[in-house]
Amino acid sequence: MNRKILYFIAAALWGIPGVIISIKGIRAYLNMPSGSLWWLLLITLGVLAGFYFMFTGIVDRYSARISSLPEKTSFWQTFPLRGWILIVCMSCLGIALKFIPGIPKEFTASFYSGLGPMLVMAACRFISNEKRTV
Repeated sequence: MNRKILYFIAAALWGIPGVIISIKGIRAYLNMPSGSLWWLLLITLGVLAGFYFMFTGIVDRYSARISSLPEKTSFWQTFPLRGWILIVCMSCLGIALKFIPGIPKEFTASFYSGLGPMLVMAACRFISNEKRTV
């Protein structure tokens, strides 16, 4: 595969779940009583900030890895083994959360509304990093 395509694969693997999670978070917010919104928004801002700093470093490391690969390489080389394990574990955790009874809607609203946009931002950063390497 062309190295340029690997950036777009990475962006899709981070961005598509980000859009799905963002939609779930927004839906949860829309079902909240208006009195509890102010503190949920503060939690969401904290989640946004935390994931921003975490994902920025991860995306830059993975982008540097992709740029150091040969021009024609395997799809599996997009991420190191640790990165693939992270993707699988996070996906499994997200699916498991759906089946755990009693998770409050406040958690879904604040956590998903922070995580989703940062995953989309990470996807945009992969594409931006691809443009810089050309």
